[in-house]
Formats: sequence, C-alpha cells, structure tokens
Amino acid sequence: MQIHPLFWLVPVASVVALSMAWVFFKSMIKADEGTPRMKEIAEYVRKGAMAYLKQQYKVVLIVFVVLAALFAFMAYGLGVQNPWVPFAFLTGGFFSGLAGFFGMKTATYASARTANAARESLDGGLRIAFRSGAVMGLTVVGLGLLDIAIWFLVLSQLTDNTLIAITTTMLTFGMGASTQALFARVGGGIYTKAADVGADIVGKVEADIPEDDPRNPATIADNVGDNVGDVAGMGADLYESYCGSILSTAALGAVAFAATDLQMNAVVAPMAIAAVGIFLSLIGIFLVRTKEGATMRDLLKSLSFGTNVSAVLIAVATFGILYGLGLENWLGLSFSVISGLAAGVIIGQATEYYTSHSYKPTQAISAAGQTGSATVIIKGIGTGMISTCIPVITIGVAIMLSYLCANGFEVNMDPASISKGLYGIGIAAVGMLSTLGITLATDAYGPIADNAGGNAEMSELGEEVRHRTDALDALGNTTAATGKGFAIGSAALTALALLASYIEEIKEAVSRMADAGDAKMQEMLSHIGDIPAFMDYFQVNLMNPRVLVGAFIGAMAAFLFCGLTMEAVGRAAQKMVVEVRRQFKEIAGILEGTGTPDYGRCVEISTRAAQHEMIVPSVLAIIIPIAVGLLLGVAGVLGLLVGGLCAGFTLAVFMANAGGAWDNAKKNVEEGNFGGKGSFAHKATIVGDTVGDPFKDTSGPSLNILIKLMSMVSIVMAGLTVAWSVF
Repeated sequence: MQIHPLFWLVPVASVVALSMAWVFFKSMIKADEGTPRMKEIAEYVRKGAMAYLKQQYKVVLIVFVVLAALFAFMAYGLGVQNPWVPFAFLTGGFFSGLAGFFGMKTATYASARTANAARESLDGGLRIAFRSGAVMGLTVVGLGLLDIAIWFLVLSQLTDNTLIAITTTMLTFGMGASTQALFARVGGGIYTKAADVGADIVGKVEADIPEDDPRNPATIADNVGDNVGDVAGMGADLYESYCGSILSTAALGAVAFAATDLQMNAVVAPMAIAAVGIFLSLIGIFLVRTKEGATMRDLLKSLSFGTNVSAVLIAVATFGILYGLGLENWLGLSFSVISGLAAGVIIGQATEYYTSHSYKPTQAISAAGQTGSATVIIKGIGTGMISTCIPVITIGVAIMLSYLCANGFEVNMDPASISKGLYGIGIAAVGMLSTLGITLATDAYGPIADNAGGNAEMSELGEEVRHRTDALDALGNTTAATGKGFAIGSAALTALALLASYIEEIKEAVSRMADAGDAKMQEMLSHIGDIPAFMDYFQVNLMNPRVLVGAFIGAMAAFLFCGLTMEAVGRAAQKMVVEVRRQFKEIAGILEGTGTPDYGRCVEISTRAAQHEMIVPSVLAIIIPIAVGLLLGVAGVLGLLVGGLCAGFTLAVFMANAGGAWDNAKKNVEEGNFGGKGSFAHKATIVGDTVGDPFKDTSGPSLNILIKLMSMVSIVMAGLTVAWSVF
C-alpha cells in the first residue's frame, strides 16, 4: 500500500518530542536539589511513588493478561474478532503505562529542585516546574505518535487489509490505553485523596498545624499521592485521549473518502496535524516565563501566553496541511479544526473563571466560610453545577460548527454528508488536542508545584520561599482544573467520533463473519451499507425501548462509577484519620517537634486502599458495555454510549470545577482574606476542600476515561455483540 509522503512527519515528530523531553529532563536533573533536608524529603516521596506504581502495575498486568487471552479466544476460537486485536490491546496499555511512569519519575525529581529555585526567584521556580511538566507532555505525544506510526506501518505494509479495516483495527489499541488509564486514574486518585483528606482533617482542623507540616504523619503519603494520581494517572489518561482522537478520526476519514483517491490523505491528515502540533507546542513551552512579585493573574497570563501562541500557530498551520493533502473542502475542514481549538480555549477560560480565586465565584465560596462549612459546601456545589453551562454549550456549538464546516455549511443528511460531517467532528477533537505537548505541561506543572510547596514547608525554608511556592501551588490548582476541563471537553468530541467508529467496526465484524461463510451475516451485510441504512436495520431510534434502556444504563453508569470511587476515598480516608489520630496520641513529642512520625504506616494505608478499591469500579467499566451488548444488541449499546457521554460529560465538569473552586477558596482565605489561616472561615473552607478532593482528583477526572473506555470496549466487542446478542 502506497503511503502518503506527509505520513513520515509523524515518526519524525515523535522522535523530536521524545528527544526534547529528554533534554528538559537532563536540564532539570542538573539543577540543585537544595539542602540535605530537602533531598531527604524528596527521596521519601520518590521511593513511595515508585513502590506504589510497581504494585499497581502488578495488578494491572493480571487484568491485561486475562483480557488479552479473552480477545485471543474471540479472534482465533470464535472467529468474531480481528486477529490483531490482542496484540494491539497490549501495546496500547504498555505505552499508556510508560507515559505515566516517565511523567511521575520526572515529577518526583523536580519538586525539590522547584522549591530550591524558588529560594532565588519566582521565575526560577516556575520555569523548572513548567519544563518538568513539559517532559510528561512531550513524552505523552511522542509515545502516542510513535505507537500510531508503528501500527500503521505494520498493518499497511504487512497485510492486504483495506484502509477501513486497518484504521478500525488500530482503534483497538485505544482500549488497552483506556484500561490502563482508568486503573491509573482511579487507583492514584484514591491513594492521593485518602492521604490528603486524612492529613487535612486531623492536621489542619483538629491539631491546628499548617499544611505539609512535618509533624503530620500523612504528609509524605499526601505528597506521594500527588505524583501517582495527578501525574502518572493524568499522563496515562491524556495518552489515551490523544491517541483515541487521532485514531477515530483516521477511521472516519477512511470511510468518508472511501470512494475517492483521497482516502489515504484523509487518514494521514489527523496524524499530520498532531505531528505539526508537537513542533508548535515546543515554541509555546519556551515562551513561558514570569517576573518576581507576579500576581495570580500575571502567572496565569504567563502560561496562557505560551498555550495561546501554540493554538494560534496550529490553527494557521492546519490550512497549509489540509491544502497540501488536497482534501475536498480543505477550507471547511480547517475551520472544523479551529472550532475544536476554540472550544478548548473557551472551556479553559470558563474553568479558570469558576476555579481561580482571582474571580468572584471562588471568592464567594471563601466568603461563605464566615457562616460555616455547610454554606461553603452548598455554595461550592451550586458553583460547580452552574459552571457546566458554558462547557456544554461550547461543545454543542463546536459539534454543529465542525459538522457543518466539513460539509460546506450544507445540512444534507445523505450518507456521504453524514460521513464527512462526522469526520469534521473527529478532526475538531484532533485540533483541540493538537497542542497537548504544552497544555499537558500546564496540567502536570500543578502537582510538581504542590510537592514543591510541601518540601519547602517540611524543610522550613522560610516565609518568603513559602510565599513563592504557595503562589505557584495556587496557580497549579487552576491549571490542573483547566487541564481537567480540557481533557473532558476533548473526551466529548472523541467519544462522539467513536460512536461512528463503532458503527464501522460492526460493519467490519459482519463482513469478516460473512466472508467466513456465515449465512446470517451475509444477509445482514446486504442491509447495512451506509449509516442511515445501518440505523434503520438495527432500529436505532428513540422509539426503540432498547435504545432508551441503554441510555438509562449509560447515565446510571456515570453515577455508579462516581459513587463507588467517592466511597472508596471515604473508606480509605477514615483509616488514615484513625491512624494519624493514633500517632498523635501514642507517639510522644510529635506535636512538639521532638518525636518522629511513622510516615511509612500512612503510605502503606494509602497503597493498600488504592490497590483494593480501584478494582471494582474499573472492571465495571469493562463489564457494562459487554453485558449491554449481549442483552440489548447494537441498539442498546448505542443508547448506552449516548447516555454515558451526556451524563458523564456534565457530571465530570461539575465535579472538577466544584473541587477546584473549593480548593482555591481555601487558599484565598490562607492569603489573609476573611480572617486568614486559623480563622473560623479557614476551618470551614478546609472542610469544603476535603469534600472537593475526591470530586476533582478521583471521580471527576476518571469520568472522561469511563466515557471513552465504554466506547472502546464496545468497538472491541462488536463481533461478539452482533453474533451473540439476545435481541
């Protein structure tokens, strides 16, 4: 199969990204880690994080072996699946885990160096933290494009499959990435929030000692948790988002342009846009810097300047890429990409408005602390719910614009127009994620800055240094919330593209079984040639009770998943609170600073809780689509995916923004507002923050993986659904 020359930009860009990640990592390692005490604390965190990740990967390996064996049986025993699926599944999980591992390794080395740089200047701390975050951003996009390039070359050169078959097969390694990402997000989120909630309740509220105080036995576990949840988990999460958007769009392009000689060009287009995005992300990374004495708004502007420059450059470059590929309506498709980019910027700005203490919503939550923790929680929940409006409307507008732009603003619903419109939606998702190299850097920066603040406090570096690290940490809370909103927004567009990819995979599965001589499948194949015919044959409409039942189950799955993960954090946090109270009571001299807390016991509690509690919600995300497919058939699965997408997207935005607002409301009080540290308002906002912790760092960010994982599982199980479903 002849490959378009522009494809070779993809492996080149991946090598450049990984090379620059290595350069940034080596540059960070050369920086001074600080005093012996700073090095000691950093080593505690580093060892704890690596020990947890090693244990987590053992559990995940068992799950992957079982699932790979199931896929192999389906492919070689039942003949209902593509034989490449087991291998693609394993490589997707491996690269996703690798991205998280590299990101966490970098973060655990960067935190003390960030704190030490903050002893000299705010800009020094910002640059080390941000460029260390860029290591993960560049590693994720580099490994993602490398995995895509390898599979595309293998399948296009070593098989005689069509481009439609190749691209739908490549989608299946997205399930491996999604499965690994969900375990990483859920397990890491439970770990970090169990420690964080326990440390805050006993340390800040009951013992009235500062955050990250070395007298608190849960501080090391809290700092370890920031790395395993917000770095390793987030890296695996956005790896699968990035790959999923590119692969689903490539699959849609193969279908939309199947009858033309531009099919290869349409498949390469999302890969090429992502590749160029790497180079333009690097430009943005080098532009991020600030000045001493910068305010929160100054710091936000510094990061926004780098991300916005990259976004503008990729918008301009897209016109050249699509024109060079000679795609029909290249101009309209370019505007589809811009609609995705614009949606990402708008969601990011809306998230910043609702979660930064520079703006009224979060300031109002701080003010509510003057009347108690109940009003803080009520105000935070209300703010989170209201904050869903802008992202939902923005995604709706982006979907309509990208669909219409791809069709030259014609609203025809004929098969060709539908395919091209869906391709436009997919390429909008690629546009939103094309500058992930820098947008993920701003997200990963958050936990690095948080750990730097903890190191500064435990090392007793002084008020001025702590003031600088607090400023970097508060900025990190906002960028982390913005990153979560960005990831959730891209998940919505990607999941919609995956819906169309599911239809194509059903058709491919039917075709494979028909070629093997299955008379039922041969008859079915004659009725599902295009999307309208497909919908008609499987009765995918709102009057079909299977579709409605599937939609209800999808919506329920989002709430069930959140409930399970929230309760998991609650149970683990209870154990942590009991342990910290025990140590304060039984170990002499802890609160006076003469006794040494048992940090290891708290790390052990978080580790065990995370390993045990992450299994049920993660496995449910795999079981539900399979069960719905077997019981309700194709129509039920499509209903499930629509219901899960709508409920999951809205719930994820609500939880992420409410949690971020509660966290920064507390920091707003700690800066001296409404009575400052130790005041009644401070204790009330701490309670709000502890409620918001699992909202924003466990349940909320895991939902975008749940949405896509259910889609990926449905795609991988497409053959089983059409062959074995009850209805």
